[in-house]
Amino acid sequence: MRQHVMITGGSSGIGKATACLYAARGADISILARRRDVIDAAIAEIDVARGGAGGRTLACAGDVADGVATAASVTNAVETLGVPDILITSAGIAVPGHFDDLPIENYRQHMDVNYFGTLHVLKATLPAMRTRGSGHIAMVSSGAGLIGIFGYTSYSPTKFALRGLAESLRGELKGDGIGVSIVYPPDTDTPQLAQENMTKPEETKAMTASAKMWSAEAVADKIVKGIDKGKFAIAPGWEMAALAHFGSTLRPIIHSGWDKIAAKTRKGR
Repeated sequence: MRQHVMITGGSSGIGKATACLYAARGADISILARRRDVIDAAIAEIDVARGGAGGRTLACAGDVADGVATAASVTNAVETLGVPDILITSAGIAVPGHFDDLPIENYRQHMDVNYFGTLHVLKATLPAMRTRGSGHIAMVSSGAGLIGIFGYTSYSPTKFALRGLAESLRGELKGDGIGVSIVYPPDTDTPQLAQENMTKPEETKAMTASAKMWSAEAVADKIVKGIDKGKFAIAPGWEMAALAHFGSTLRPIIHSGWDKIAAKTRKGR
């Protein structure tokens, strides 16, 4: 039976790359994203990735921060393609900056999109998954959901919140036959990262300069394989894997190194 894979933020970056991989398997894909023009371009790319595998692609335009609009999009997707077998919540924003420079609205917007955006789609999708008795949910957090990062005071807490949500839901949904994964991508070459770099503090740039840059396709491959294996924590690369498993031990060491980098960067101004 053909799978239905629903992906929020599926019009670009990691979400789109993941959609392409599932499309190549012949899955039906529904993507939820804000911009209609970007969605249309993504649909064309996803359909090319299908090759001869078959399947359908459905576009749902809307802002996941809007609970009513999200529920309507989910209803449309379910009526058209059936209850999702896999739900991947990849929609998110990141606008870094120094704490004093970021207005309170920035913090609210991050929570509305990154946390409540995931919560809205879960609330709209889970009842049908529970009734069917199967499914898998993968929430895309971040390396910034494993360790707080300088300059990301509005972003990192929302990714920690997703981690808490996933850990809480994991046990609750297990008895309903629904799996849960939390994904911790490293720095990934996406349009969002390019946007982040426009406001990223110099200290942050110096701290992350040595980190390996991943492609969206490589991260998507890890997500798909992790879901296939039913993994809870999907942490691409040794750095994220080490943080996910040994964070309490590594955190003081990382903090010490970052503090030195920040001090050196300020001194060099």
